[in-house]
Amino acid sequence: MLTALLALCLAASAIAAEPPRRLVSTAPSITEILFALGLGDRVVGVSEYCRYPEAARRKPRIGSYLAPNPEVILAMRPDIVFVEEVNARALAMLPAVGFRKVELRHRSIEDVYKSIDIIANAAGVPAAGARLRRQLQEELGRIQARTRDLPKRRVLFLVGRNPGTLQGMIAAGSGTYIDELIRIAGGINAVGDAGPAYPNVSLETVLGRNPEVIIDRGDMAQESKQSAAHEASVRALWRSLSSLEAVKHGRIHPVSDDYWVVPGPRMVEAARALARFIHPEAGL
Repeated sequence: MLTALLALCLAASAIAAEPPRRLVSTAPSITEILFALGLGDRVVGVSEYCRYPEAARRKPRIGSYLAPNPEVILAMRPDIVFVEEVNARALAMLPAVGFRKVELRHRSIEDVYKSIDIIANAAGVPAAGARLRRQLQEELGRIQARTRDLPKRRVLFLVGRNPGTLQGMIAAGSGTYIDELIRIAGGINAVGDAGPAYPNVSLETVLGRNPEVIIDRGDMAQESKQSAAHEASVRALWRSLSSLEAVKHGRIHPVSDDYWVVPGPRMVEAARALARFIHPEAGL
């Protein structure tokens, strides 16, 4: 009898020790971390906006980023549901019965590092988390080292504006993920002292700040790569402001990739692209 009881206890312990197999992500940044950790085969649900890597597009959908569907999530029988602070409120009433709900924050590069650790530990792959974190830190460190002694050029990064015009502009300000990347890449945020994280920027402000580099994701923020004709039209918009240093030196860069606004493992790609825009002479 004692032997049978001991066997049952050992079996129960083994089951409890098994890593979680069914993971749900409610945000693109979380999905990218899960796949970068080699956990893609365990992901059973993602948000509608989870498009990277390609395998994530084939995963079942749990609703939009801001409005994940609790009933759909429950039907997936998850072991862990990873939520970002932005959509955590929408899932506040999700009864965490039979699974864990892990809340994450992705406002900064350090937040991404912390999330990698939290996700890796929760999924039972702490070594993979430490390895990914170290790799990202080293690669960002190399980019920063290459640009450290170069001139700090003023950079304006637009995350939004009215399509086809230079009106309704919204820029990445201080305390944002993009602001950190600009500094790593050897730049100075032209609106870094504007107050809000994403300030509204007038044409007069742009002229007054006179950025030396402009990265424009204003009306390029779509799923696929933009056409060369569209990029040319964006550059033509800015050429009307011939007094800007960015225009004089041909440093107008339309961008569309979502890694600019998805804080995650691809932040290295974003930092490297920024460094090329700001300091092509660095050879990155």
